[in-house]
Amino acid sequence: MNTILLILLCIFEAAFAFTAISRRADKKGWQTGRLICNAGQLGLYLIMLIAPGIDMSFRFMGLFILLLLRIIIAFIGMMMIKHKEEKSKHPAAMILSALLSVVLISVSLIPSFIIADYSGLPISGEYEVAEANAILIDENRAEEFESDGSKREVPIYFYYPENAAEGEKFPLVIFSHGAFGYYESNYSTYAELASNGYVVISTEHPYHSLFTTDTSGNTITADPSFLNGVMAINTEDVSEETIFELSSQWLKLRCDDINFVIDSVKSATGSDALPEYWYADEGQHDNIVTALSMTDANKIGVMGHSLGGAAAVSMGRTRSDISAVIDLDGTMLGEVIGVENERDIVNDEPYTVPLLSFDNEEHHFSAEAARKEDMPYANNIVHDNAVCGYRTYIPGTGHMNYTDLPMFAPPLAEMLGTGTVDASECMMTVNRITLEFFDSFLKEKGEFIVQECIDIS
Repeated sequence: MNTILLILLCIFEAAFAFTAISRRADKKGWQTGRLICNAGQLGLYLIMLIAPGIDMSFRFMGLFILLLLRIIIAFIGMMMIKHKEEKSKHPAAMILSALLSVVLISVSLIPSFIIADYSGLPISGEYEVAEANAILIDENRAEEFESDGSKREVPIYFYYPENAAEGEKFPLVIFSHGAFGYYESNYSTYAELASNGYVVISTEHPYHSLFTTDTSGNTITADPSFLNGVMAINTEDVSEETIFELSSQWLKLRCDDINFVIDSVKSATGSDALPEYWYADEGQHDNIVTALSMTDANKIGVMGHSLGGAAAVSMGRTRSDISAVIDLDGTMLGEVIGVENERDIVNDEPYTVPLLSFDNEEHHFSAEAARKEDMPYANNIVHDNAVCGYRTYIPGTGHMNYTDLPMFAPPLAEMLGTGTVDASECMMTVNRITLEFFDSFLKEKGEFIVQECIDIS
């Protein structure tokens, strides 16, 4: 529908320019016509709000503001011209104005073509989903990306059962996003878990996330050196030593963040007041206390996508209070403990925490090839030595198919890697299996079984 809207708005411009030129409009006539044209375009947009895919969200907010401003400017311009001018406005100027208008309208509609009309997937649980957010300030860690002595800040986002009975307790699931990802990258997963009786915290990693906000209200974007490092190890011929050095730094930062979040949540549960290092808007305080009051901190699951999945696997190695781990298409970089002669040295000690990993199709076959060629691939070795490990892949998937991005911003997801699978069906399948896994190992509900290949074509 956004394409139809764009075409209709351009037709307005063409019709206005043609009419003005054919009538040889003077300056005042042109301004009057411009006002009528802009008002008609705004009216068209408002009428089309009843159509699917057209709304008043940020996807179309640029267009709305543009049309409103142009009405105001045209009205002021018309009022400033006191007398009718006999001299006609030059046709070339009229055509140029119309073309400029088409460009401005097209640019304002770009978000509607990049961002889809996505509001989440259906949830299967009995609970409604509530949300809350805070920023945790780690006074024991300096912010390594800054030189002003500031402390590390970790934004967290709660998703929890809204209509739960008083006194109900639910397991805690921590989520870590991928490299230059976003805390809502797997919103459908959080909502599905929360609706089925889980408290989910999506942990954001400042300077590793695409953008986030600190306690001063400043926007923090992904660090350029981090971006360059990620791009380099994925696109260039980088040595194994370099990959090991960079990934070790990245995972330490993320694991420190996750450790801090878990420790902070465990210390705050059961309290009616938040500690001072919890920074939250006044309106969020009660919601956070509510979420904490229903959190069973004795049952903790950790999961993540890509680099976040690698961090989740590393957390399962280092904390005894984690009962289940899910890796969404992440290479288990933290399992590499060294490099010798350009070959990874992988930790071969048994992985004792129940572990579920999803692979995209290419990732799956690359892992199979590494096994045949006797290459020390971390994911293979971890699962070979896992006490309770499960591994699956969905044919037709790309890396981003294990997030909501293909449904939220299809062009961007395609650039980053998607497959031929239906994005919605894929994530509904991932969310169902995720729920079954956590139900089994955090709630002791039934035996978990998953096929090695789940074909949803």
